[in-house]
Amino acid sequence: MVELHLICPEHQIDAVVEALDALAALSVSVEDADADTEAEQALFGEPGMPPPAPGWARSRVLALFADRAQAQEAAQLLAPQDFFAGCAVQAIEPVAEQDWVRLTQSQFEPVPITPAFWIVPSWHAVPAEATQVIRLDPGLAFGTGTHPTTRMCLRWIAAHAPVGQRVLDYGCGSGILAIGAALHGAADVDAVDIDEAAVRSTRDNAAANGVQLVAGLPDQAQGVYDTVLANILATPLKVLAPLLAGHVAPGGALVLAGVLERQTEELQAAYRPYLALEAADHEDGWVLLVARRA
Repeated sequence: MVELHLICPEHQIDAVVEALDALAALSVSVEDADADTEAEQALFGEPGMPPPAPGWARSRVLALFADRAQAQEAAQLLAPQDFFAGCAVQAIEPVAEQDWVRLTQSQFEPVPITPAFWIVPSWHAVPAEATQVIRLDPGLAFGTGTHPTTRMCLRWIAAHAPVGQRVLDYGCGSGILAIGAALHGAADVDAVDIDEAAVRSTRDNAAANGVQLVAGLPDQAQGVYDTVLANILATPLKVLAPLLAGHVAPGGALVLAGVLERQTEELQAAYRPYLALEAADHEDGWVLLVARRA
């Protein structure tokens, strides 16, 4: 395998990428050519906000080819094209063979939630101090325990063990919160998501951890619950305010995550007609909001 490295201005990227696809590139990726310099440009905005720019001023385009001859031919064919004006071939380099499975796995270590409660990928041994464990591998659905919002939700579950409770995980992703609730004694757990892949992931992960729950699409959530968990993002949480609050039983708790600290007041305002949200935890600029129905 060899990789063709190009430098291109923002307005040329789409045409160059389409041409590389037509030239049998096995894969094409685009990254900021000025990354880690003073000219580095943020491309993605914070959740709920538009991106500050549609693309980087200068991009590095990396195209993977089966052999050097194909990469050289692609470079030669691109050079005279009008849409390649302003672009440049930076290098053609061999790509070393790697064990991609092992490399991916090495990025995911066991994650402590509390001193005794851990998230552990299936290829790792369980740490000696872990007395309660969720076995979870990275997949298509959000939630591996590495993100602050997930950790805060799991810490809350561990501190307020829902023994015997009816629990709803709304926007379940990988099912990690639903599984955590089941492991901490919940008697009846519903996990729902708009993404059918997330529903399948939740069912698979629940089976792997030996817990009982019911996973499905959002219309499966019926009635009221002792604990309602929702780790999504601020904008959908605001839209869902009447629905989520309506699922909270008398004396029950609503636990919301996916909210930046600066978004706390707008979430509190959105839920004020239904429940009084209070900040219960903070980590890396994110906040966990909790309310209890009287």
